[in-house]
Parts: sequence; structure tokens; C-alpha cells
Amino acid sequence: MKITDVKVLVTAPGRNYVLVKIETDQPGLYGWGDATLNGRELAVAAALRDHLAPLLIGRDPGRIEDTWQFLFRGTYWRGGPVLMTALAGIDLALWDIKGKVAGLPVYSLLGGATRDGALAYRHCDGRDAQEIADNIRAAQAAGFKVFRAQMDVPSSRAFPDSTWMDLTTYSQPFEDEPYLRAVPAMFERLRRELGDEPQIIHDVHERLTPIQAGRLAAAVESYHPFFLEDPIRPEHKESMRLVRQSSRTPLAMGELFNHRWECLPLITEQLIDYVRVDIAHIGGISEARKIAAIAEAYHVQMAFHGPPDIAPITHAANVHVDMAIANFGVQESSKFPAEVEDVFMGAPYFEDGYLKVSAAPGLGTDVDETAAARYPYRPEEYLPTLRRADGSVQDW
Repeated sequence: MKITDVKVLVTAPGRNYVLVKIETDQPGLYGWGDATLNGRELAVAAALRDHLAPLLIGRDPGRIEDTWQFLFRGTYWRGGPVLMTALAGIDLALWDIKGKVAGLPVYSLLGGATRDGALAYRHCDGRDAQEIADNIRAAQAAGFKVFRAQMDVPSSRAFPDSTWMDLTTYSQPFEDEPYLRAVPAMFERLRRELGDEPQIIHDVHERLTPIQAGRLAAAVESYHPFFLEDPIRPEHKESMRLVRQSSRTPLAMGELFNHRWECLPLITEQLIDYVRVDIAHIGGISEARKIAAIAEAYHVQMAFHGPPDIAPITHAANVHVDMAIANFGVQESSKFPAEVEDVFMGAPYFEDGYLKVSAAPGLGTDVDETAAARYPYRPEEYLPTLRRADGSVQDW
């Protein structure tokens, strides 16, 4: 069996996605992968079309690990978000093919299910603590058990309830002192209104210095958050030692990492409790399962990144890996634009607090290429730049 064609499809059903379709010389046998990098979609598409796709023609699609090593190490200029996202798209498509050949879901190829579903959390962000509490109650009624809580600091303007994009905490200038006062107050209000049962996550989004992050971790410890996510910037990971020493608050990091070596010191020194890597940005399932294996040895759990700026294909991959690994923690879930259902089939489904996938062969997903063509790339889609009150750039 050989790869005969690699197609790269850029579509925007509500937002931009980069998709990879690998076709084989077996009639009707193909695999879909997701290579979406929010705000840099066309860079990844060009890397795939012009550099990586030509290298795949004629290769055996079943040799997934060899192909991964060939594309990661053989390119010489290895790593980085663009190349690792491109590699992830290829890797997911190859695992999809392998599952179809075997007639098995990907989680079965990874060792079989270790659980019946992946515990999921919903974003319950709001303009203030009261709105967050109301959103958590609504999510509880829908079956969720874990919730993310974000808010504007201080609340400054309303945002449309119909929007699918998370605008809270990103819609106004950021200042650290008001933020450091507001987040513990938010937790106190939520615990007072909702009690101890709801598991609550807060995402710092890399905005604080190590000292500030330690201060925040200590201030929220008594409210027992599920975890505090990305408290500092990822460039100097050793600074997490300072944060870790400040409290017993569980910590999560990894959204901006691109491969296992970036995670390694945080795992081996047990500086985090959850690894938050994105399967679409770390080279796919092949790399995700290796990171999970390393983390398992150090009692660190996996909590794969899962926002709507990765396609349903990656969300399915998330759940397949979640189902198979022993050290799964929690899975971020997303609300997609309504148009996504026109293009994608087989996304994970939610049931009583858990995300699940079908037992269909491969990843269980497919793409309607005709429908995708009706949603051309939208160049206006781009990540915003967060700024401080004095106009200087702040980490988003």
C-alpha cells in the first residue's frame, strides 16, 4: 500500500481550519488530519503543500513512526509551531488510515479503552462572578462536572451572548494588580454561591511574572481549584519552581509547547500536575502518547488543549488518546460554530459529563469537501493583541 496524493484544504465554516487528506492506492481508503494553527493557517498550508506533501508520495502509510521521524528530524529545521502543526495533520491522517485498515477505532490501536469516556469541562466565562455562577449552574444542568471560570477585570462592557468566540478577559486592557485582587474574590464568590462540589479551573494565559503567579496560586489555594493553567510565560519553564513552592494549588501548562522536550523538565521535576499540550500543535497522536507515557511515570496527568480553533478531527483524536491512556485527567470541550456541522462528521459527543467517540474505524471523522468549498478562507480571522492601560503589549 502506498500514498498516492496529499490534499491540503483550507476552509472557514465559522472560523479557519487547515485540513489534510491523505489518499492511498487502495480504492476508497483515505485519512483526514487537522493542521490548524490559529492566526497562522496559511503558513501551515504552505509548509504542507510545498514542502512536506511531496515527500509522502509513494511512502507506506502504515509506517507512521518512521514517517514521523522522517518529517521531524529529516527536515533539519525541526520543531516550531508551523512545522509541528503540519506534522500533526499528517500524523492524524495516517492514524485514521491505520484504523480503517484494521477495522478498529484508534483508541483500540493504542491499547484499548481504559475508561468509558473522557471527563470534560466547559467554559463558563462571564462579565462578573455572578454571571459565571449562573453559567456554571446551566452547565451543571447539562451534565458537566468541571468548569472554567474567566471574567473581565474589572467588568467593562457587555459582549453578545450569541458569539462563539470567548471574549471575556481578552476584551480590555490588562493590569496585573486588579487581576490579582479579582481572581481570588471570584473564587470566594463562586464557592459561597455554589459550594465545594463544582470543580473549577482558571486560566491565567501566561500573563504573570513568577512572583505574581506564586502569589495568585497561594491566594486561591483555600478554594481548591481543579488547576491553575499557564500561570507564566512558557519560555523560561524553570520559573515554575518558584510558583510551585508558593502553594499546593494544582498547576497545568503546555498549551504553547510543540514537542515532548519542552514538557520534560516540568514533568520530571513534578512542577505541574497536568500537561496541557495541543495534539494539533505537537506533531499529532504519535507525540501525544509519548508525552503521556513520560508523564505517567511522574504522576502527572494529561489535559489536552481543546478550543474551537482546532477542528473536530483533533477533538476526536483527543478523546481517542484520552480513552487509551492511564493518566488521563480532564478534557477541554468546545462549542463550535453552527456551520461546522455542514463540513465535519463524527465529532466527539457529550454524555453525562463525559466526551465519547464512536467505535467506527480510524478517528471516526469525515469531511464534506463540497460543503467545505462553500466556506473560503477568511483573512480577517486573527488573534487579538492584548495591551496594558499604557498601550504596551501584554501576553494574550
